[in-house]
Formats: sequence, C-alpha cells, structure tokens
Amino acid sequence: MSVPTELRYSKEHEWVKAENGTARIGITQFAQEELGDIVFVELPQVGDELTKNEPFGSVESVKTVSELYAPVSGKVVEVNSGLEDSPEQVNESPYEQAWMVVVELSDETELEELMDSDAYNEMIAG
Repeated sequence: MSVPTELRYSKEHEWVKAENGTARIGITQFAQEELGDIVFVELPQVGDELTKNEPFGSVESVKTVSELYAPVSGKVVEVNSGLEDSPEQVNESPYEQAWMVVVELSDETELEELMDSDAYNEMIAG
C-alpha cells in the first residue's frame, strides 16, 4: 500500500501536504480502500473555516457515508470541484488528483501533531 513519505497523516485517515502556509488535504489510499467505490463527495465552500478534528464534509461510497475530519484548522482557499463530477478519482488517485481542499493554516504548529508516514503505516498495520 502506498503511503507517501512527504505527507503528514491524521488518525482519521486524512493526508496533509504542507505548502508555504497552506495545507492540501485528502483521504489516504487505506481510507478509500476501506470505503469501497466512492459515489459522492461533499466539500466545504471557499471561505469556510475548518476547525481541527471537526467534520468538514463527507464521502459517500456504495457501502457507507463517512465524515471527513479536518486534520488542521484554517480557511478554505481552494476546493477540488472536479470531485463533484468525478468522485471515483478518490479511488483512482487519492494522493494526486483527488485532493479535496486547500486551507490557509491558522496555526502551522498543528502540522507537527500529525503522524509521519512511518507512524501512519504502524497505525494501519494494527
């Protein structure tokens, strides 16, 4: 299973890519495999505020609906609107094309609280 080393990870299976004061957020390969075929993605609007560990959207699969939890706090500055028409991208490309939102970080130290790839691998290995 692919767990990119340059990303940080939350216990709720979101990944974060820090980019000069912003964070690009998506769900991990492990999460999308657990969910199965993704049929719908609900995301916040540009300008919305995310609060760490609070729900910010949801992903619906053929099996279930799963909340998305913000791994960091900040203001949404970009939303991947392509997922509305092509939610299957979450299954096909969880780390590249299926990023969900970009937030302007309100507290960059929150990034340090996230897991690195080794810790995330350990967690999903159970």
